[in-house]
Amino acid sequence: MTVRAPNPPAATLHEPIRVGAIDCANRIFMAPLTRCRSTPGSDAPNELNARYYVQRASAGLIISEATQISAQGKGYMGAPGVYSPAQREGWKTVTAAVHAAGGKIVAQLWHVGRVSHPDLQVDGALPVAPSAINPGLFTTTANGKQPSVTPRALETAEIPGIVEDYRHAAQIAKDAGFDGVEIHAANGYLLEQFMRDATNLRTDEYGGSIANRIKLTLQVVDAAISVWGAARVGIRLSPISRANNCPLDSNTQAVYGALVAQLSARNIAFLHFIEGDTQIQHSHDGFDFAAARARFAGTYIANNGYTPAMAQDALARGTVDAVAFGRAFIANPDLPARLRRGAPLAAYDPKTVYKSGEVGYTDYPALDAARA
Repeated sequence: MTVRAPNPPAATLHEPIRVGAIDCANRIFMAPLTRCRSTPGSDAPNELNARYYVQRASAGLIISEATQISAQGKGYMGAPGVYSPAQREGWKTVTAAVHAAGGKIVAQLWHVGRVSHPDLQVDGALPVAPSAINPGLFTTTANGKQPSVTPRALETAEIPGIVEDYRHAAQIAKDAGFDGVEIHAANGYLLEQFMRDATNLRTDEYGGSIANRIKLTLQVVDAAISVWGAARVGIRLSPISRANNCPLDSNTQAVYGALVAQLSARNIAFLHFIEGDTQIQHSHDGFDFAAARARFAGTYIANNGYTPAMAQDALARGTVDAVAFGRAFIANPDLPARLRRGAPLAAYDPKTVYKSGEVGYTDYPALDAARA
């Protein structure tokens, strides 16, 4: 087992850090934030998206909004993809603009699994999942808010095709100029559905034992490594989040502990943990995050309800290497500068998070413009 070597605590959030092969100017990372403003019809990023990311390019590392690896992986209207030529060209616009502004950005690769609806699938197909269990959700489609349906359980023979979709998406992300990729294995989406025994009732090689249930996630990681090399691949996990009505595993510590050990052995760049339940900010009950971090040799990124003071304290104590901020980056595009100056943070408007257009997206001013 690879064991983490002790690192000296960081003095401040503003210290640079090398994450695998990615040099980051500070430890104030931008968490993935679904904003549903890609181009209708193609799900390709556009100039508005580029402007949004450029405004936030002072983050040490931007983790892109969740980006579907295939048409089948889609679960939200307006979410972008990273599998077609149009999407590749759209992301090129984004990454070039971020790099010109001095930023770094990785693509978050995503398949929603059962968290979808036939209205969002090609030819009205059923969403897919490890097992045919209805998530009991509502999905917004062009036909309005629709109750979820019971997904179709993937056949064993189909699963290599899912892995190939991830590999292909990783290649498109590389061609589009990203600095790396993050595998989205959190928040009750496809990979986490496979990992948890509450949503995986399979009896084949992808079900039953812990080793079988984490197998798909590891195959996806290996596919990304085949494109990028381990030093530009990371993963996001949420061991105790019930997001998207995904019940917790019956032995959370064992499942995610085994997964982290395997990820560390692969020498991937970073582990991005949602520390707690996304519905209960910064709740750590039910999982030993410190033990997971100790088993991982790469960079540990923490997320979920961290205030700047909490983040600074965690860095000083050496319990995290960087902190990913989500909501704070929505309303404060220049968040690192505000934190450096001790300036107050603007509040985001939740009513505009998933709307279309500039309002609530690119119209939050930087500090000096707000004061003016």
